[in-house]
Amino acid sequence: MKKILLTLTAVAGLTIAANAQTEQGKIMVGGQIGFETSKVKDTDFKNNSFSINPTVGYFVSDNLAIGTGVGYDWSKNETTDNSTKRDAFKVSPFVRKYSANGPLRFFAQLSVPMSWGKTTVETNNVKAESKFENYGVELAPGLAYFPTSKIGIELKVRGLYYNYNKDKTNDVAENTFGLNVNSLAPTLGVQFHF
Repeated sequence: MKKILLTLTAVAGLTIAANAQTEQGKIMVGGQIGFETSKVKDTDFKNNSFSINPTVGYFVSDNLAIGTGVGYDWSKNETTDNSTKRDAFKVSPFVRKYSANGPLRFFAQLSVPMSWGKTTVETNNVKAESKFENYGVELAPGLAYFPTSKIGIELKVRGLYYNYNKDKTNDVAENTFGLNVNSLAPTLGVQFHF
């Protein structure tokens, strides 16, 4: 009998702790860091990339957070006589809505990712630079599991998105619209709640 009572008390404690994570006035902190390097064997092709995008959100009401991510992307592709380098500053404000209380919750996030940067192409020691800007809207579904009162583990897919990309130097614009809910390739993340 004591084991059953102890188990029920532990489950109730975890449920109460998980419920407190998305209350009004709480803050969530997370983000993304990425690094990739590749080289094709028996060729001169090399690729390196780095990105960092910390995020912070504030719960304006129970289960509803607003916030933003601010970050930087860098990449460089090289061959024997050609290299392409890309730098970008990113901002991504968002609104996130969680489902009802419990340790396992669905959420939907509406974000407006934006970036500004430049691409530098060097071919046979001749450099050419072009500036670009990106604006988009994304509606992404996800699932969050709260094992403790301070940590949320998330699985999220890109969802429905629209992106406007403009090469400012050459005055070329591209519009992209899509739906990406590949459940076999979700992003995995951790958010810290205070």
